[in-house]
Formats: sequence, C-alpha cells, structure tokens
Amino acid sequence: MPEGHTIHRAARDQRPMLVGQELAVASPQGRFAAGAAMLDRRRCTAIDAYGKHLLYRFDTDRALHIHLGLFGQFRTARLPAPKPRGAVRVRLTSGSHVVDINGPNTCEVLDAPEAAALVARIGPDVLRADANAERAWTRIARSRVAIGQLLMDQSVIAGIGNIYRSEILWRQRIHPATPGTAIGREGFDRIWADAVHLLAIGVERNAIVTVDAARPSRSRYRERVNIFGKTKCPVCAGPIERFELAARRVFACAACQPKV
Repeated sequence: MPEGHTIHRAARDQRPMLVGQELAVASPQGRFAAGAAMLDRRRCTAIDAYGKHLLYRFDTDRALHIHLGLFGQFRTARLPAPKPRGAVRVRLTSGSHVVDINGPNTCEVLDAPEAAALVARIGPDVLRADANAERAWTRIARSRVAIGQLLMDQSVIAGIGNIYRSEILWRQRIHPATPGTAIGREGFDRIWADAVHLLAIGVERNAIVTVDAARPSRSRYRERVNIFGKTKCPVCAGPIERFELAARRVFACAACQPKV
C-alpha cells in the first residue's frame, strides 16, 4: 500500500496540472459514472493530502476522495489524452493534462461536512505544516498498545506505513512491541522528527529512502532501507527478527532494539 509520501508527491505533481482549471471528469470503466457527473466541468480549487487520503476540492464545495489502498495507482500524461489503460475508475482532464486513477480502494464524492469529518478522523500528518504532534503524543502516551501497531493506526499518526514503521523504530532503537506508555516524551519526539525527515525525503525522491547519505537509485527499495526485508543488522551484524504486528510483517534487531 502506498505510504504517505506517495500521496503527498501525487498532490504536489498534480496541482500544476489541475488546480484552477475546469476539469472534464469521467469514469472510463463506468463504476464511478454518477460521481463523475457530479464533478464534471467544475473548477478544481485545491488538492489536499492527509496521510494516505487525497482530496480533490471543487468550487461546488464538493470533494473527490481517493484512497488508493493496496492496488490503486495514478497515471498522468500531457494532452492529447492517451487511451485508458486498464480499469480507470476516474479520469480528470484539464486543458493540458490527464490524470487517471486506477483501482482505488475508495473513490467517492463528499460534501463539505463529510470532507471535514473525514479530515477530523485522520491523525496528524507528519508531512503537513498544520500537523498537531501533541495530539499524537497524547494518544500514544495513554496507550498500552505496541508502538509498532500505533504507528500503523492512521487515526494516531497519518502517513506512516509498514516499511517506514520498521525503519523509523530501528533508527531510534525502539522495539516495535514497546507499549505506547513506555515510549516517553523524548522517544516520541525522536520518532516524530525522524518520520518528518524520512517522509520528506520520500516526497523529494518519490521513493522510500531510509539509509543516511543513500544516493538516488532506480533499484528495488531494499537497497535503500536498513532492515526491512533483510536478515542482518547493518550496525551490529546480528539477526533481524520478523513477526506479525497489526496484521503486517514488522522487522527489528533484537540487539539494537531491546524489548522493554
């Protein structure tokens, strides 16, 4: 599933293509025909990313809400528009570009109160300037749930996914099974700051890069991460353990990240 940096990068890339323009909105596969008709020929006023959610806002106070899920993806192209590839749920066409959204987990039209309610449910997004870190700290400090699970809860902190949680906790020498109540303020501040740092790199490089001083690469992500999917710790050379947490694989070094 795309992590928060992917959604913020999509928003950044698509704003010059769509914002301020009247858009032709269509559903080539037909499954979003009614929703597309509600937005067709309306002006796009903003594109906002909140964690793993994207909101295309229109001048009717409606918004197109997209959550890619496991299999969704964006495709962008300059006009003239290419033929749709695969099952395109929604196509957004401006005077210069076309944006196709394939296979999103969520694709819906929200009115202003519904969009506000969605944003209120999402935790503070480490990539947003208006993120309230205190809100996340309050949730974590009061919870006995493992920090590795809390970081995957998008109502606690938005944008961190499976790869980032393992990498951030390893970089901060915190075991994923540590209860939130045992993290402490200093530990939380380190987690938050590192998440801001790493996801910002992800936006710039359009890839997950958690290895300090790593050079840009077109190779697989494992060459740009420290422990995710690996068997040996790059610091102590000890074995990397893997186990299930929040229904996903998590990785940790037993020596560098001692259990509390």
